[in-house]
Amino acid sequence: MGNFDLLTARGVSRRDFMKLIGAAVAAFGLPELIAPEAANAVEQAIKKPPVIWLEGMNCTGCTESTIATLNPSAAELILDMISIRYHDTIMAASGEQTEEAYQETIKDKFILVVEGSIPAKEDRYCMVGGKPFRKTVIEAAQKAQAVIAIGSCANEGAGIPGACATGAVGVTEILRTEGVKTPLINLPCCPVKPTTLIGTIIYYLTYKDVPPLDESHRPVAFYGTLLHNNCPRRGHFENGEFLTDWNDPAQKGYCLLLKGCKGPKTYTDCAQVWWNDNTNFCINAGSPCAGCAESYFYKKNSPLYSKHEDFKLPGIGQINADTVGKTVGGVAAIGIGVHLAATVASGRLKDHDHKEDM
Repeated sequence: MGNFDLLTARGVSRRDFMKLIGAAVAAFGLPELIAPEAANAVEQAIKKPPVIWLEGMNCTGCTESTIATLNPSAAELILDMISIRYHDTIMAASGEQTEEAYQETIKDKFILVVEGSIPAKEDRYCMVGGKPFRKTVIEAAQKAQAVIAIGSCANEGAGIPGACATGAVGVTEILRTEGVKTPLINLPCCPVKPTTLIGTIIYYLTYKDVPPLDESHRPVAFYGTLLHNNCPRRGHFENGEFLTDWNDPAQKGYCLLLKGCKGPKTYTDCAQVWWNDNTNFCINAGSPCAGCAESYFYKKNSPLYSKHEDFKLPGIGQINADTVGKTVGGVAAIGIGVHLAATVASGRLKDHDHKEDM
């Protein structure tokens, strides 16, 4: 059975397959002409590097997010074709058989996916297969072709495990400390968005290289846009309409800035590409952005529903949430919105604008 015959047998039409490839290519800002090349690379992916997927201190949310998509599952399609050889949660084997699968795979060329944070204080806080998880990550990373750290926990140890006494850190810190030079791709969010992981894998299979990354090793295609710019409640922000009472029907759809929204300082494509096969995303569902795409989540963004008194908008500088919120007429907010739009349009909005401690 040929590669595309395999897709057809699984209920995936050529049209749907090309739509998936086209969306991934567009997300990276690549010309449409590259889509056939990308499609060919994915169709031939069964010959590509296998995957070792390690899980540390985590809730398995990133795994659940990746595999819980509609059938036929695009995530399942891509990940199956690149052959996941080791994954604690989804593999049928257990015990010695899992260790054998791991040891056999690290002898070959493979991609390493890491989910969950890593204890830095004591190895005993996270042991997998009788071995310290930290040492397994280091061993696998040294031999991998590329390392993909998925979810907030694996990125800077920024997830909920970071609030514990384990000294949780992310993959970036472990590789830096150990001097591992393997290319690293960080895919934050709590949990990781399936389309982000799929798009990154498609890019790697096509170019055999990591995509353009920002200073935090995140693909610019997915983390290069300020969420505030594309927020569906942006108009209310510019009109000075801010939600103050969750129970007031008149305030439905108002800007959530005063309820802890971190959208004005979070870089992610969540507002453009929604979750669960484009069904919804946090703000559209009535929840303020928690900023989980940034390295300082969860540590600096909690309590999640408490507003940040001051924060910085790129190209504008420091603003005070209450000052903006009290501008009922929206004059000041409109001015901020126009200034921000002009800054983005002129190209003055740079990635380093959001790196400062806010």
